Amino acid sequence: MAMTIHVDVVSAEEMIFSGLAEFVVLPGEAGELGILPGHMPLMTRIKPGAVRVKLPGDKEELIFVAGGLLEVQPGLVTVLADTAIRGADLDQAKAMDAKKKAEEAMVNRGSEMDYARAQVELAEAIAQLAAIDRLRRQRH
Repeated sequence: MAMTIHVDVVSAEEMIFSGLAEFVVLPGEAGELGILPGHMPLMTRIKPGAVRVKLPGDKEELIFVAGGLLEVQPGLVTVLADTAIRGADLDQAKAMDAKKKAEEAMVNRGSEMDYARAQVELAEAIAQLAAIDRLRRQRH
């Protein structure tokens, strides 16, 4: 039997995932992070992108996060996400619309603050679209 670690993915609104996993991969601030059972304690910020939770067996849970914090403790991985959406709940049309609006806001910016907000929204939309693409490839 493979070793496992308990994983909790929580957003401000709800618990998105809680269960055992063989490993977790997520978008860390300095690049992609892989967390296996026995990983040393760690706390870091995470960027918008997909959190992949490899469940025991052949299943994988995909969760989009719009940034947040990662805490790794012995036997426990906690993802505190600003926003989190289960992969199955991602909406490609909505993400494409958000990407288009963010790109337009960057071109037609009224201030530096508007531009910075549009950059964040664009990064989130692109990360959602990448998560949708990854989920589709998994299913085929």
